[in-house]
Amino acid sequence: MNGRGSPLSGFRTPGRKRYHHYLMRSCLLLIGLSLFLSGCGSRNSDSIELKQITLPGGKVIRAEVMLRRNDMMRGMMFRPPLALDRGLLFVHTRAGKYSYWMSNVKVPLDIIWMDKERHIVEMSPNTPPCLETDPVKCPTYGGKVESTFALELSAGQIAANGLAIGQQIDF
Repeated sequence: MNGRGSPLSGFRTPGRKRYHHYLMRSCLLLIGLSLFLSGCGSRNSDSIELKQITLPGGKVIRAEVMLRRNDMMRGMMFRPPLALDRGLLFVHTRAGKYSYWMSNVKVPLDIIWMDKERHIVEMSPNTPPCLETDPVKCPTYGGKVESTFALELSAGQIAANGLAIGQQIDF
């Protein structure tokens, strides 16, 4: 002993400092990963912001708004059916001829295209899902008339609400 207590009291083990550094980095990595993954789960439609849309006959639809290209490309792919009062509203940055396809969509949909004043310019009622395993073989729908918005609803909503070309949808 050197008179200062334990013979090892002044001795630092090199592994101890590395262990604490490793432990701290691991904890930070786990916290970061958990925060990242908390945003990666499937979206609960009650926790996302929904836009109120009023059809010409007065029926109110709450629609998830698709603004980003990736969200627009995914649309209803791999998702459960829409409730009768729900929809997906696609907002394009400029008017164009936008066709849609039904690859990996589980159920038929009604698709409604609108111009910048929100008048219906094109419709595809009861659009069937594509059952092809190769998405390239899936047909496209619409895109014959310039539009700025598209609204996807459960199949049968165009007929049930008496929608027609020229009518205006409010949102």
